[in-house]
Amino acid sequence: MRALFALAALSVMAAPAPAQDMGCPYNARMKPDTRPSPLDSLSFTAGGSVVKICYGRPSLKGRHMIGGEAVPFDTVWRTGANESTKFITTAPVMVGALEVPAGMYALYTVPGATEWAIIINRSYEQWGRENNYTDEVRAQEIGRTKVPVEALDDAVETFTIRAEPQSDGSTHLILEWEHSRVRVPVTAKT
Repeated sequence: MRALFALAALSVMAAPAPAQDMGCPYNARMKPDTRPSPLDSLSFTAGGSVVKICYGRPSLKGRHMIGGEAVPFDTVWRTGANESTKFITTAPVMVGALEVPAGMYALYTVPGATEWAIIINRSYEQWGRENNYTDEVRAQEIGRTKVPVEALDDAVETFTIRAEPQSDGSTHLILEWEHSRVRVPVTAKT
């Protein structure tokens, strides 16, 4: 019987959640006002598809983060704080070169000095800590795509994700923190 429940739990974890709700699924045990990194979200459209991002916003607080001990280069990062960052879409979209079906996913990154790998993963319920990115979680990846890094002269104190609409109907998902900025193209799947 335990094996049956374990198999059922694994199959639920592997299937993307429906995106119709578009709510941010945060850990209710961690009250919003007690978090050192505040919760945030943004919604945007990419060619008619609605996309929502839910994430925690850590601050530098005098620390060196991107490429430092907390967020080392070439290591999977939860792309924020606390829970894994959620990527929710109501219709199929392209994230860089990745085809992403409608549903809810985790958005991870692998920061590097000159480029970042963007990871879309079906397993979105695990706590965001990088040591929880096990082989079983990695097996749930839709895939990875790479984007170049822009160096910023002025430091961005608090990790920020924002959307920048493009004239062709696509949107650039902008991730900024410390002295790094990456632009992730998000387009409707045609």
